[in-house]
Amino acid sequence: MSQQGYVATPPYSQSQPGIGLSPPHYGHYGDPSRATSPPGMMKPVGNLGAAAPGVMVSPGPPPPGPHQLGQNGAHSSGHSPQRFPGPPPVNSVAPSYAQYQPSTQSSYPSPVSTSSVTHLGSQLDQLQINSYGSGMAPPSQGPPDPPSAASFQGPPRPPQSSILQPGSQVLPPPPTTLNGPGASPLSPPVHRQDGLPGPPPLNAQYQPPPLPGPALGAGYPPQQQAANYGPQMAGAQLSYPGGFPGGAAQMAGLPPPPKKLDPDSIPSPIQVIENDRATRGGQVYATNTRGQVPPLVTTDCVIQDQGNASPRYIRCTTYCFPCTSDMAKQAQIPLAAVITPFAIIPSNETPLYLVNHGENGPVRCNRCKAYMCPFMQFIEGGRRYQCGFCNCVNDVPPFYFQHLDHIGRRLDHYEKPELSLGSYEFVATLDYCRKNKPPNPPAFIFMIDVSYSNIKNGLVKLICEELKTMLEKLPKEEQEETSAIRVGFITYNKVLHFFNVKSNLAQPQMMVVTDVGEVFVPLLDGFLVNYQESQSVIHNLLDQIPEMFADSNENETVFAPVIQAGMEALKAAECPGKLYIFHSSLPTAEAPGKLKNRDDKKLVNTDKEKILFQPQTSVYDSLAKDCVAHGCSVTVFLFPSQYVDVSSLGLVPQLTGGTLYKYNNFQIHLDSQQFLNDLRNDIGKKIGFDAIMRVRTSTGFRATDFFGGVFMNNTTDVEMAAIDCDKAVTVEFKHDDKLSEDSGALIQLILPDSMKILPVYMNCLLKNCVLLSRPEIATDERAYQRQLVMTMSVADSQLFFYPQLLPIHTLDVKSTALPAAVRCSESRLSEEGVFLLTNGLHVFLWLGVSSPPELIQGIFNVPSFAHVNTDMTLLPEVGNPHSHQLRMIMSIIQQKRPYSMKLTIVKQREQPEMVFRQFLVEDKGLYGGSSYVDFLCCVHKEISQLLN
Repeated sequence: MSQQGYVATPPYSQSQPGIGLSPPHYGHYGDPSRATSPPGMMKPVGNLGAAAPGVMVSPGPPPPGPHQLGQNGAHSSGHSPQRFPGPPPVNSVAPSYAQYQPSTQSSYPSPVSTSSVTHLGSQLDQLQINSYGSGMAPPSQGPPDPPSAASFQGPPRPPQSSILQPGSQVLPPPPTTLNGPGASPLSPPVHRQDGLPGPPPLNAQYQPPPLPGPALGAGYPPQQQAANYGPQMAGAQLSYPGGFPGGAAQMAGLPPPPKKLDPDSIPSPIQVIENDRATRGGQVYATNTRGQVPPLVTTDCVIQDQGNASPRYIRCTTYCFPCTSDMAKQAQIPLAAVITPFAIIPSNETPLYLVNHGENGPVRCNRCKAYMCPFMQFIEGGRRYQCGFCNCVNDVPPFYFQHLDHIGRRLDHYEKPELSLGSYEFVATLDYCRKNKPPNPPAFIFMIDVSYSNIKNGLVKLICEELKTMLEKLPKEEQEETSAIRVGFITYNKVLHFFNVKSNLAQPQMMVVTDVGEVFVPLLDGFLVNYQESQSVIHNLLDQIPEMFADSNENETVFAPVIQAGMEALKAAECPGKLYIFHSSLPTAEAPGKLKNRDDKKLVNTDKEKILFQPQTSVYDSLAKDCVAHGCSVTVFLFPSQYVDVSSLGLVPQLTGGTLYKYNNFQIHLDSQQFLNDLRNDIGKKIGFDAIMRVRTSTGFRATDFFGGVFMNNTTDVEMAAIDCDKAVTVEFKHDDKLSEDSGALIQLILPDSMKILPVYMNCLLKNCVLLSRPEIATDERAYQRQLVMTMSVADSQLFFYPQLLPIHTLDVKSTALPAAVRCSESRLSEEGVFLLTNGLHVFLWLGVSSPPELIQGIFNVPSFAHVNTDMTLLPEVGNPHSHQLRMIMSIIQQKRPYSMKLTIVKQREQPEMVFRQFLVEDKGLYGGSSYVDFLCCVHKEISQLLN
């Protein structure tokens, strides 16, 4: 058997149809019954049985590679099936794969004989991508014709667009009838209050985009040189747009150039999502099904835990791990898993079971410390077990002993969650607790910036009024009637004000700390209190704070001392907790962590640009380390009106498992609802404090890199001050040995279905402000979105990079289903349409100039398009089906997202439409970046050049 192949990893335990030893099947690839691919499908050519690299079929026992996720001693595990000989797990469905019969000669030729590049090129050829760019003709076959005189008329051919890599100064390509207009040479845009690069100044010459449809006037498509399909023909290759149609080439009777590439013929994320929903939506996905990738994150289904972790907790980048590190390098596919330990489970799925072994604690392997799981093989009548991770043989503790049945499985197999499920929780003993003591209930400390601007714009009063309501809804344990969380309050500008709100006081007491260089907590008793006991005193304080600082003219603020004060208070109380900081300006007061304005646009697209995204001072890094050590999570609500250095202020929230919220140019009447929704959701989140996570793997590969809101003092322990239901940690794996081939493998093609839309997501990433360097995009906004992406789940990342565009005018008011999404391109918009676009941070309602008056009336309660007020951020409640249905759709979308999205109304042909257009990610980027069609053509061109 060839040693080149891909070993199946969890959650595989049965082969999918089309995977067998003889003859091989590849789904619809190479299936005679599906010889013709539907539009948008990539289809390889030739004999796939001979060309598919990395073919390995080796049924038998389930593959190795269990993973365990530990958090505070309670480890969820997503394991691949066991690698020990013996009977497979009982299943209602018999395995669909045949027993592997060893042979002296491989059934498949070595993949070395066929180039991966050749294979990829042939697949892209099936898309009929003739050249880089739209409207290009293939080169003539035969000797070049002498150009006619008319062929030299007209302007010279404009240069073709190319991929704009981050940092590139190349302007977007000229507009085409296919891709819409490119970016206009406008003045730098005004930064909007929602954090988006805004439209250009009013005195700029704004040209509204052309309406969808064919271009006006007669003409002929430009005849431009195609990509290299073979060696360039000898002689001059001249061709100019606008040439006379009766030139020598056509006079010679050669066929006219082919039509432009149809965008509908290239792979679409929308089609892939809809196909997955159609085939797997509403069905049960069992986690022991071998050879089957989990449903997409956009598909609603029921996950049934049958021995491997639910994909809601662990989702891998690939479910075919290469056998060797060399093969992994050739595949160039990241081997990683996105882990969401506190993922929210739908109500129709079984919640996690809790395993309690009392004072004995969880059963663990003596060598690698892996926890008991379904992949531990019990031997010697149940007295010993072999670890599924390191193969060490351990004695079974007396309290855990149980006899085995006739197939070598414990009699209590289905009675113990840790023996039959992939995800479960353990009750930790004191050995797993800090200082071997039970943890105290956490505390929330609210820290309000009372500088001049926050007082004058009403923000301080808004916060204080809302806290009186929110504190009634503090999180509590399921079995408790009231919350055990204690609360404390601090206000600050250039000094800190601590408040004593002890229940026996008639009025709150304030203590001022002016030495911000050496912050200390001036009181212990009365600072952190139970809300129910001190409710009247707390309400008096919240009423007094806006009046107390009403006459303050102090504009300077501190920031690092505020975090230091909160951490010291939690440390003194010996409890974990969370700091809620409401801040609005660059901390310029003399204190540790003082920052200066370093927003230098001249550094953009230079080697020094990276400095803008690093903290100005090491104070914040050391502060974050101290916070993690004491279980102090920091969440910051930013209300900037100018540069505040998010790269520095956001470091502590990122490393402590907190969240950074940002509201540019905050206005009470426009932004208060978005802010209050975010605050309410954050306080009510499911959250765990003072956590340590370790990812264990079986022999052959290991976890090497960790990304997310985590801090690491060593190479294995992931320390988190807190982790909530919206946070994900990405773990990258690398080989340290060869993986075993005798425990199952899968066939891996160059461009399988799951990867055919990779180019569109890559192009979206390149055009996103996370990577795109442009002076028009605020540095703070780029730093803010970079931080968000680091902790996003797979579902949130998918929507962030490829927004959802819904045609509201096609809405069926009698149905509760969402309308079918369309591709994010201007060509999908129509004058008569109304479209809703969301990316998880923003939501837009786009109105065509010819929108039906009855639809406008039903949504906005105004008679026509011209009467719609684009300043509104909430839709009015109009008592009709259109209004009710649209509001319900927006509510459904919002419920699935961790951030509150403020509504922006956009009218066609008005200036704010430019902001909306930058989210049409299949078109040319507003600030650079090629369209999806051009990007795909460029990829094809590069592959063609490699082939030649």
